[in-house]
Amino acid sequence: MKLDITELLREWEYDPDNYIRVVRLKDGREVLQVRQPLGIEQYELNGRPDGKKPFQKESVLREYLDRQEYHKLLFSTDENFKLNYEDFILLQDEGMLYYARYLLLYQIGDYQRTVRDTEHNLAICDFVDKYLPDLEVKNELLQYRPYILKINAISRAMIKIQKKSKNAAREILKSAIDYIQNIPDINTPTFKIEKHRSLDSLRTTLLEISEGDFSNIEKMEIELSKAVEEENYERAAELRDQIQKLKKERTIE
Repeated sequence: MKLDITELLREWEYDPDNYIRVVRLKDGREVLQVRQPLGIEQYELNGRPDGKKPFQKESVLREYLDRQEYHKLLFSTDENFKLNYEDFILLQDEGMLYYARYLLLYQIGDYQRTVRDTEHNLAICDFVDKYLPDLEVKNELLQYRPYILKINAISRAMIKIQKKSKNAAREILKSAIDYIQNIPDINTPTFKIEKHRSLDSLRTTLLEISEGDFSNIEKMEIELSKAVEEENYERAAELRDQIQKLKKERTIE
């Protein structure tokens, strides 16, 4: 085993404006690579981001869903099915892996996979909310639900925009705004901040779509989606950088 990765790091110098890439490995599978100042991270594009199969399952969530189903099969109810703190930690840790990956996918405009990963984490939130009795512990996770909902809704809206369905995109955003507004409050500063920021972001995105202010960016988003689908990642990186530049300029204005 070659332990020295100096040569590999030299081949891909750190560039804060171009540090994410998708590569195809010798076995044919694609992975997401991220160049950090001191190293390189690698994520599987499908399945668990770390490529592991906990409990010989596709995910920790799948294992606990199966346990719940088995409990219900035995007792004809899930009334006494409970999660403990150790169960919570396993689910929370898995959610962090998916969170790290969907942020990167969102940045490169891979909205389909972003939706997939945010839905996984929303399912973890729902499961923990229902089956973990300790309110204080589960709120450590549930306080981030507005943020996950925001990323999920904007990603679904962008998919509709790429298909030139602005009305459908607007309905997705309106629905998400209504849903987040009606989420029961959690008494933590993080929840209040995330709820406020998420609603602001969704309303801003809705306004931009409604007013057509993002027409140039929308066209580039469509082209970006096509580039990703065609595995033209060099072009996708160029488009991503251009989109980010335009958004920064618009924010400054």
